[in-house]
Amino acid sequence: MIAAVSWVPKGVSKSVPDVADPPSKDEVEEILKSNLEKSVESENEEQDEGMDAEAAKKGEVVSQALAAADALGKASKSTTSSSNFQDITDGLQELNMEDYDDEDDGIDIFGAGIGGTYYPSNDMDPYLQGQADYDSEELEDVIIKAEDAVLICARNEDEVWIYEDPAGGDSNMYVHHDIIIPAFPLCLAWLDCPIKGGEKGNFIAVGSMEPSIEIWDLDIMDEVQPSVVLGGIVEKKKKKKKGGKKKSIKYKEDSHTDAVLGLAWNKEYRNILASASADKLVKIWDVATGKCDITMAHHTDKASVQAVAWNHHVPQVLLSGSFDHTVVLKDGRIPSHTGFKWSVSADVESVAWDPHTEHSFVVSLENGTVSGFDIRAAKSDQSSDSKPSFTLHAHDKAVCTISYNPLAPNVHLLATGSTDKMVKLWDLSNNQPSCVASNNPKAGAVFSISFSEDSPFLLAIGGSKGRLEVSNILCFMVWDTLSDAGVSRRYGNLRNQNRS
Repeated sequence: MIAAVSWVPKGVSKSVPDVADPPSKDEVEEILKSNLEKSVESENEEQDEGMDAEAAKKGEVVSQALAAADALGKASKSTTSSSNFQDITDGLQELNMEDYDDEDDGIDIFGAGIGGTYYPSNDMDPYLQGQADYDSEELEDVIIKAEDAVLICARNEDEVWIYEDPAGGDSNMYVHHDIIIPAFPLCLAWLDCPIKGGEKGNFIAVGSMEPSIEIWDLDIMDEVQPSVVLGGIVEKKKKKKKGGKKKSIKYKEDSHTDAVLGLAWNKEYRNILASASADKLVKIWDVATGKCDITMAHHTDKASVQAVAWNHHVPQVLLSGSFDHTVVLKDGRIPSHTGFKWSVSADVESVAWDPHTEHSFVVSLENGTVSGFDIRAAKSDQSSDSKPSFTLHAHDKAVCTISYNPLAPNVHLLATGSTDKMVKLWDLSNNQPSCVASNNPKAGAVFSISFSEDSPFLLAIGGSKGRLEVSNILCFMVWDTLSDAGVSRRYGNLRNQNRS
């Protein structure tokens, strides 16, 4: 399953990404401690939920072990139950568990003998000398060329894909490297804020089922920890209360307290990231300091906030959409202002500003419809009853994702993706939508689509089947939309416009 996709602008990535240094011993211990705490917590929860079942299971395992011992001649039918337990005692004595903590400190706990000794860096490890050098074939796979398109796919782990689109030749796509993340990812946002110094960076922000937002450096391979973590959990405890144990969770200051469902990077104020969460809140973060600057609670009815989007032309203006059947416009310069609100007919799935004008946006809904609005028609009070500029029944099921073609200024092309497994392209000229193309990418339910800004007619697609293929006909994850006859007739003359 591919939950989200995001393009990285061409020429931004390092031609040969760095390889992460191994974590320090303190970092390793911290990771192990964190994993151990999670493991213990999980085991405790399982024990609380089914102590009797677990005991029965253990009893069955012991019985099977004793039966196996009998079969192997380790015990005889004449032995008593006490003698069987004596055999177990003898085995434990052989392991010398009493002296376990007194073993030689000179050997690292993560290995056996000198071969497992810990080294602070690869350069100091004699077993790794010379192994950092790539042979010519490996180097070719590692190098990211300036003309390569880089695509991030969020699955149970983030994957960095390279899409080669040679002129006049067949396309090629392959996994460049993986980023292992601790929770299932739900949304992505690329950003170039120089978190580590310099003029620009190359980072991906990841929202997941956890309340934290992780920001990873895409120019480092084999990294084990994010560069920045926004919010998150400090600790979990169980408190005994009447009626049983209850969890007590302590969050970092200003953190979300539930899954992060939507992210939006501000291209003008490059250190600013907006987030939407199942905790009903919208937050604005400064990724350079790792702090939350603004928290907004303008959505109601205990409903998740699903999506956020910054205006392309007025970068202080933020749009958010919620399961409370509303879309709200807020100005980050005056967050205390109630903003403007539009009511819609179903749960909001996605929102997007028209890249060609500051006045228009579209919203996709759970009932399969897509509506367009002009903010100039909004009333001065918070609740706006202004009618949409258009409404179209785009799909038979929820429209999970939408993406505007970025080619300016004469293309008003919108892509929609749905759980009905279809991707459609719409010409929105004059607020009179017409379907230009419709395709089943064989990706299952479609959760995420995105046009490339460098190659505006390339559309990345992510769905429930998680198929990562490239084709101009049927099965694709990157669709060259100009290969469709209807799209080519309307926009074929723009093929090379705005391409890097």
